[in-house]
Amino acid sequence: MKNIISIGWNSWLKRHKESILLFDSIAAANEIAFILNGQWDGCNGVIIAKCDQVAVNTAAKLLEATWCYQGASKAVLDRVTTDELLRRYAMGERNFINANLRCTVLASVKLSEINLSYAKLSWADLSQANLSKADLTAADLSEANLSRADLSKAYLMRTNLTKADLQQASLRGANLSSANLSEVNLTHADLRGANLALADLRGANFNFCNLSGANLTGAKLIESDLVFALQ
Repeated sequence: MKNIISIGWNSWLKRHKESILLFDSIAAANEIAFILNGQWDGCNGVIIAKCDQVAVNTAAKLLEATWCYQGASKAVLDRVTTDELLRRYAMGERNFINANLRCTVLASVKLSEINLSYAKLSWADLSQANLSKADLTAADLSEANLSRADLSKAYLMRTNLTKADLQQASLRGANLSSANLSEVNLTHADLRGANLALADLRGANFNFCNLSGANLTGAKLIESDLVFALQ
């Protein structure tokens, strides 16, 4: 038993050895990565082997920057405008981790393979947007409009989609494991081959939703909700 505990503890330490820090300035992240001998991700993130908060705070104060750990509830970047995001995307930038895009209008835009993990997108209008293969891990998309959006093969692990509108959306092959889809509207949505393991699907509207080949292992749902789903 002691050996099992020791192995598990060492495995946890190995997984958490690196820290990902997010700064309110892309320029500051670049400078701080150099100061702390970390790895700059090309956006506002810095990966360091071991986080010394005193050193980070000192460097941040020097550059008049604020920071947080990746996954923190706050968005340290200023709000990203639609024009700025589209301009930077057109120039080849894909990392918009932890971006503040609440209530933004991005209907019908092409943002395939964009990285919006941990981004704040609640109440955003992404109807008919192309988000295929996008990384939306742990993003907040609560009450967002994603009707007819293309989310095929997107990464939506632990994403908050509470009360989101996904009518006629394509989620074919998407990874929605552990996502919160409570009270989401999935009418006529395509979820063929999607991974919904451990997802919260309570109160979701599955009318004419295609769930063929979907993985529902451990998902929280009310069986009656699936009556009108295509399986």
